[in-house]
Amino acid sequence: MIDVPEELAETQTEINGEAGRKFVADLPRLTADFLARWDLRLDGHPMHGMCALVLPVIRTTDDTPAVLKLQILDAESEGEPVALRLWDGDGAVRLLRHDPDTGTMLLERLDPARMLSHEPDTREAVLVIARLLAHLTATPAPPNLRRLSDIATNMLDRTPPVLARIPDPADRRLIEDCAAALREVMPDPGDRLLHWDLHFDNVLAADRAPWLAIDPKPLAGDPAFELWPALNNRFDPADIPWRFDAMTDVLALNRDRARSWTLARLLQNAIWEIEEGRTLDPKDLELGHRLR
Repeated sequence: MIDVPEELAETQTEINGEAGRKFVADLPRLTADFLARWDLRLDGHPMHGMCALVLPVIRTTDDTPAVLKLQILDAESEGEPVALRLWDGDGAVRLLRHDPDTGTMLLERLDPARMLSHEPDTREAVLVIARLLAHLTATPAPPNLRRLSDIATNMLDRTPPVLARIPDPADRRLIEDCAAALREVMPDPGDRLLHWDLHFDNVLAADRAPWLAIDPKPLAGDPAFELWPALNNRFDPADIPWRFDAMTDVLALNRDRARSWTLARLLQNAIWEIEEGRTLDPKDLELGHRLR
């Protein structure tokens, strides 16, 4: 019934190994199952990111346009429907249905042709993200959501062997400084509902609102942990101070704490890269040097 995009199949195999291959192989069956179970018909070409297949559909009972999102159920995706239910369409895409056994969701259809990444004024795009984050993170996190405190502890536990594998002394000192910054703010990790991945491609336009967030990877924590994507996407080294100041102003954040939690995101990226046998991203390092 559907052709699974080759890029999604490759990415799933790379990221999730055998589980990713099984997920991709099951996608045609899962699609047919949910089209029948939720009274849907296909209404366009498949879309995908790194982790999910997104199918435009029509709900046949009332002709409502929607999208069917099929994804692997894991620690990141299991919190998505929890956050979307709490936000209930206020600043984020609206959740219409959810299957807890597979993580499959039926979501309102936004306009994929109108992404915030298409906004020519990068500074305006950063302000859009900042305003959305200020609104979304005003919501207290529910119990049993992934905690930033646990993620931070895990990061610091994994740091020593990562540092030993960074050959450049200046890069190693920067990552050591990131770990030190994280230790300073860990005693107060926050309790707000975080999106965690609000970059320009994860903000779409809709008829009912100028901009709405999609694809959260929810955490309970400090909103200062949210700044990295808008600093790093559409990267412009000279614009980093303006972006950082603008976002901390809109979110009413303490600048020192925001700097520390942002450096923690660099530490997180460094851990991922080194553990996977890759070199550190020069763009990430430049961002870190400009914030340090």
